Amino acid sequence: MVARRLLCVAPGGRQQSLLETHLRAEAWEVSWAVDLATARRLQQRLDIGFCLLLLDRVDAALTDEIAALVAPGSEVQWIAVFPSRALELPSFQQLVLEAFFDYHTEPLDPSCLLQIMARAHRHACLRAACRSPVSAGAPDGLGMVGKSDTMAQLRRQIQKVAATEAPVLIGGESGSGKELAAQAIHRGSARFGGPFVAVNCGAIVPALAQSELFGHERGSFTGAMADRRGLIASAQGGTLFLDEIGDLPIELQTNLLRFLQEKTIQRVGATRSLAVDVRVVAASHVDLAEAVASGKFREDLYYRLHVLSITVPPLRERKEDVPILAQHFYRRCMAELSRTRVDGFSRQAIGAMLTHDWPGNVRELFNRVQRALVMTDSRLVSPADLELAGEEREAAGVGLDAARTLAERDAIRLTLDRVGRNVTHAARELGVSRMTLYRLMEKHHIGLSRAL
Repeated sequence: MVARRLLCVAPGGRQQSLLETHLRAEAWEVSWAVDLATARRLQQRLDIGFCLLLLDRVDAALTDEIAALVAPGSEVQWIAVFPSRALELPSFQQLVLEAFFDYHTEPLDPSCLLQIMARAHRHACLRAACRSPVSAGAPDGLGMVGKSDTMAQLRRQIQKVAATEAPVLIGGESGSGKELAAQAIHRGSARFGGPFVAVNCGAIVPALAQSELFGHERGSFTGAMADRRGLIASAQGGTLFLDEIGDLPIELQTNLLRFLQEKTIQRVGATRSLAVDVRVVAASHVDLAEAVASGKFREDLYYRLHVLSITVPPLRERKEDVPILAQHFYRRCMAELSRTRVDGFSRQAIGAMLTHDWPGNVRELFNRVQRALVMTDSRLVSPADLELAGEEREAAGVGLDAARTLAERDAIRLTLDRVGRNVTHAARELGVSRMTLYRLMEKHHIGLSRAL
C-alpha cells in the first residue's frame, strides 16, 4: 500500500484550514509549503508521493517555475487547483497535460477534489503492484532477464561452460540474445576481469578481414600507416566473441583454425608469431553442420569450435518471460526518456504481446517497446502503440472460456511473483483458500519454482 503523504503547495496559505480538515479526515498526512522554493526543499527532504498545487493566478513566468518543480516523468502524482481561465495559456495547458495526474478548476469543491486524490492514490497503488514483479525479472548476476524454465536451464548451462576454458559454440535465431549469452559466459568465468571483444564476422569487409582480426605491421600494405593490434590481440586475457561465424570467409577460417590450435597469431606483414591468451566463444544463427556438409564451413574448424555448445531459445518458446522483458526494457528506455510520462503497459498490451509470435525475438520486443514509449500519447502503452493491434483482435476471438482461463492463469502467476511465491499470501490476495489455489496451480501447470 502506498502511503498517503501529501505536500500542499499553497502560495499565500490560501484555503489551508478548510482543506486540511477534509484531507486529514481521509487519512492524508499533510505538509504545507507557502511557495515553490519551500516545496522543492520539502520534496527533497520528505518521502512525498503526492503534491497538491493551489494557484490563484497563472502566467508564463509562473508556468516556467512550476515546470521546473513538477518534473514530468517523476514518481510524484501532481494534482492542481486553479482558475479555469488559466487553461487559456497554451504553455500552462501543455504542462498540465504532460505533468499532472489531474486538475480541478475553481470554485473549489472539497468532495470533488477528494475524489481526485483518492483516484490518484489508487493509481499509485496499482502502479506499485504492477511494478513489483519486475524485481523478480531484473538481470541476475549473469545479466540475464527471465524466469521461465527454459531460461533457468540456459543459466545452468552457462554456469557450467563458464567454469571451463574450452571454446563454446552458441546457437539460436537472430535477435534471440546470443551475444548476451556470450557476455554471461564471460561474466561468469575467471576471465571476467579481462576484456570482452565482440566481432561481427558478417560485417567485416573481406579485403580488410585479415588485418581486422589479426592486425598488421606498419607499411605492410598501402594505407598501413601504423601498427595495428587486431581484434584477437585486443581480447588478450579475456574473451573473444565471434558472432555469426558462419559468415567468415573460407580463406580466413584456415588462419582462425591455426590460432585456435596454436594460440598464436601472425600479423599481416610480420615475420614472427605472437602468443595470445584468449578464450573463444562463437555464435551462429545458421546450422554449421549443414554449412560443413555444403562446403561453406571448414569441418576441422567446426569441430575445434564445437567443444561445448548451448542454444538460446527463441522468444516464442518462453513467452512467460515476455512481460518481464517488456518491463525491463520499459525501465531501461524510461531512464533515457526522462520527460516522457508513461506508467507502463495496458492489460490489452500485455495480452497482445503474449499472443505475438516474435519472429524477431528479443530484439524485436525491445524495438517495439522503445518505439511505443516514444510515440504513445497515453499513460499506458496500448497494442496499437506496439503495432500489435492485429494480435489484440486475434486474441479477442479465442472465446470467452479461453479468455477466462488465460486471465485466471496470468492472475495466479503475477500474484505469486508479487508475494515471493508464498502460497498463503497469494491465496489471501486472490480471495481463495490455499487448497483452491493449489488446485488452480495444478490446473494451469504452475509450480512454485516457476515465475512469470
